[in-house]
Parts: sequence; structure tokens; C-alpha cells
Amino acid sequence: MKTISENKMHGGVQAVYEHRSDACDCDMRVAVFTPPQLLNEGVGKVPALIWLSGLTCTEQNFITKAGAQRMAAELGIVIIAPDTSPRGDHVPDTEDRYDFGKGAGFYLDATVMPWMENYAMETYIRDELTYWIRENLPHVNPQRVGIFGHSMGGHGALTLHLKNPTLFKTCSAFSPIVAPTQVPWGRKAFEGYLGDNESRWANYDATKLVLKQPSEAHILIDQGSEDEFLKEHLRPELFDLACQKMEQKLTLRMQDGYDHSYYFIASFIDDHIKWHYEALKSG
Repeated sequence: MKTISENKMHGGVQAVYEHRSDACDCDMRVAVFTPPQLLNEGVGKVPALIWLSGLTCTEQNFITKAGAQRMAAELGIVIIAPDTSPRGDHVPDTEDRYDFGKGAGFYLDATVMPWMENYAMETYIRDELTYWIRENLPHVNPQRVGIFGHSMGGHGALTLHLKNPTLFKTCSAFSPIVAPTQVPWGRKAFEGYLGDNESRWANYDATKLVLKQPSEAHILIDQGSEDEFLKEHLRPELFDLACQKMEQKLTLRMQDGYDHSYYFIASFIDDHIKWHYEALKSG
């Protein structure tokens, strides 16, 4: 593990590390906020949240724009924010698309060449990142980990939670892509990464997954009413209907006047951190 940066913030430390990923065959960066309570000796294990960012982002967007560290410091919770895709000159990319390639890993394991050699973000988050946390963040209780994210990262949080509810015990999302097999963002990405066999796509669609395997968690979703991608790419009503059918506990809040930006995330991030903390603190 290589330390890229460390900065004091709200009494804690916001750091960025780099480590090797075998799944993605590259070095990956991950940001970690350590609350001030853990800087003192004798503190027991604490809960943690994994944040998954959206299209075009790195680990930097969340830690510099969301303002999550203040509430994390107050509650004594660790926040871990990995990058959104593999990186490096050897990693394939596109020149004319922001929604495919670097910065757009979609938290899946690609099965089509050349993408399958590096784009294994599901395995990275589920297996390697959680192992890295256990090995390098011993103050984190691995039985008290939640997951949340934004847009593409909201899609990743929902699917990773629904498929691994004991690993990621709580889940929330901002403006998630809830039904990628039914919207342009998802269909274009899935065809590129997974091929034209649509039977493979369902494994990465939260709306389809919840119809097969609802979780015991109470999921929180915030969606801005003025989000420019709402009607074409996000469509939260599809997930809401599936949750109602399966009695999956869901709170879907339509936030009047808010868009898709980090201004929206920063406005409600405290709610999400407290939502997870209340569910995880006794875990």
C-alpha cells in the first residue's frame, strides 16, 4: 500500500492510498476518512461505509465535494471511496464516450474482449477492496459495513448489496440507475462490457435482482426532481414498483428542485450517513 496523501479534516484524517488490484490488473486508488475517535488508542471497532461514485469520477469527487467528513467525524464512522474504474496506459478506453471505459466501470465484471482483461469492478469491490479493508483498516468492523453511491455508483451500491446482503448490510443511493437493462446508459454499457446476450445483463440490474432476492435492509434513495437524466436514464419508479411487489423496504424521496450534481449530494449526505449509522451501530 502506498500513501498518496493525508490531510487533517474535522479532527480526523482524509487519506488517499494506492494498492495493487489483481482483478483489474492495475494499481487502484482508494480514499479513506478516519474519524477523530480512532486516532486515540483503545477505541474498539467501528462501522464503515463504502461510497461508489458515478460516471467520469475518481475517488476525488466525493471526498472534495460531498462534505461527508463532518458527519462521519461526529458519529465516528469510517468512509471508504474507491475509484470508479481501472486505470493505466495499458487499460483499454474510448476516445469519444464519457459513459464507457475509464471512469465508467459500471461495477460489473466484463466478459467481452478487450474489456474483460481489466474491467472487473464487481470482483474488485466485493472481494479485493473488502479484503484490503480487513488487512489495512483493523479498526473497521467487517460485520458493520454499508454501501452507498451516486448515479452509476448508486447502481453499483444497489446490485452489490442485493447480491451480498451479509457483506454490505445497509444500502442507500443518490439518483441511481435502477434499471440499466431498460435505459440507454445501461444498455450501451452492458452491450459493450457483457456482449449482446441480454440474459447476462439481468445480474447487474437492481430492479430485476430485487424481484428475485429482496434484502432485509431498509433502502434509502434520494432523487432530484430537476435531474436532467431522470426520465431517460434513471427511472426510480421502476425500482419502487418492484420493491412494492416484493415487500422490499424502500424509502424513495423525490427532492423538489434538485439536480444530478454534488450540490444535491451535499444537501442530503448527512441524512444518508445517519441512516446507515443507525442500522449499523448495533450490528
